[in-house]
Amino acid sequence: MSDFYQMLGVSKTASKDEIRKAFRALARQYHPDKNPDDKAAEEKFKEINQAYETLSDPEKRKQYDELSRLGAFGPGAGGGFRPGAGGFQGFDPRMFGQGGAHFEMGDLGDLLGNLFGGAGGAGRGRRSAAERGADLQVGVTVSFDDALHGATVRVPVDKPDTCDVCHGSGAKPGTTPKICPECQGRGFVARNQGPFALSQPCLRCRGQGTIIEEPCAGCGGSGVQNQTRRYVVKVPAGVKDGTKIRLKGKGEAGLRGGQPGDLFVHVRVESDDLFERRGDNLVIEMPITVAEAALGTSVKTPTPDGGHVSLRVPAGSRDGRTLRLRGKGMPKLKGGHGDLLVRLRLEMPQKLTKEQKRLFEELAATFANPRAAER
Repeated sequence: MSDFYQMLGVSKTASKDEIRKAFRALARQYHPDKNPDDKAAEEKFKEINQAYETLSDPEKRKQYDELSRLGAFGPGAGGGFRPGAGGFQGFDPRMFGQGGAHFEMGDLGDLLGNLFGGAGGAGRGRRSAAERGADLQVGVTVSFDDALHGATVRVPVDKPDTCDVCHGSGAKPGTTPKICPECQGRGFVARNQGPFALSQPCLRCRGQGTIIEEPCAGCGGSGVQNQTRRYVVKVPAGVKDGTKIRLKGKGEAGLRGGQPGDLFVHVRVESDDLFERRGDNLVIEMPITVAEAALGTSVKTPTPDGGHVSLRVPAGSRDGRTLRLRGKGMPKLKGGHGDLLVRLRLEMPQKLTKEQKRLFEELAATFANPRAAER
């Protein structure tokens, strides 16, 4: 029997989500509807179905991993795990007694029955359960002003979605799917293998439990179409770069009538030339002269809403000093606003006139030497 992990192309430590994504990709590739009259694709579809049915169930996966560890599957134990009329060829039951572990053939039958649908050799199959659709992610970029005031944007998403013609049933409008006569609606059929009965997806209905006699022309009977949907996304005022907005039920369509997944919109906020954002606060740099720093002054400070406020610069302010204007920053998602932080930048003259130089020299003579204490 093939290695189920290799069959799906995942590692033995793969998460349930990774296993599901691998299965969905392979199922689309080998689905009989896409490969009509291709026996190899049909067989491959059956195999990956069986692999997924086992690895997606935590208890079945645990049992499968234990059997694999003990050598029940794969090329070991004299050539593999091959069911035969008198038991399992190439498989030595005594190996289960090594290392303190011991399994009787009846125990092995129970484990294999649990894995593949058998129950003490009865082999009762079950219909494939509905599965929730995968979550999708898409990015959107908004301007600084959009983040400041909030905006409504339209986001296009390419995805498999419920067919608009049959509304997901796969059947031609006016008709309905019928119970599969081969498996009686269970989705699986039993196959005797020596002392055990293994179940496999029903080839007639492909594990669905129902058959469609008149397929929908829009989706070919799959119930799903690849479509471009455009969703309206409300970006709240104050949204931060990297925020994820969830649109419930707007993800990929579910399998076998399952619920659709969700759509997560990743918001990227463009930077602004004037304001630097720090959480809910904004930072702006304000240039001042040497005289203004020494004597103090009042400056008109731009605010993010396009207005100005008067800010008092205290006398003796140093370069890099930060003054705070409360409530003038970004809106907070839960109400209120952050602050506007004004960072003072001392502008030193690069070239002095003769008069400015004379005045600075006179002024310098009135100051004490700040380095005198270091001598």
